[in-house]
Amino acid sequence: MLLVEQNARSALALARRAYVMESGEITLSGEARALLVDPRVREAYLGEVIGQAGI
Repeated sequence: MLLVEQNARSALALARRAYVMESGEITLSGEARALLVDPRVREAYLGEVIGQAGI
């Protein structure tokens, strides 16, 4: 099944494998739970600020 979803957190919670697209190209792929903890995904799509003091 292919799921296209703008809510990254929901999509990664449901999926087994995921692909991240930017400007029509796949930039990241892998197991959904690995992408869920990937700092690039967390900052760009989950609204988290990575790398600041206290976080």
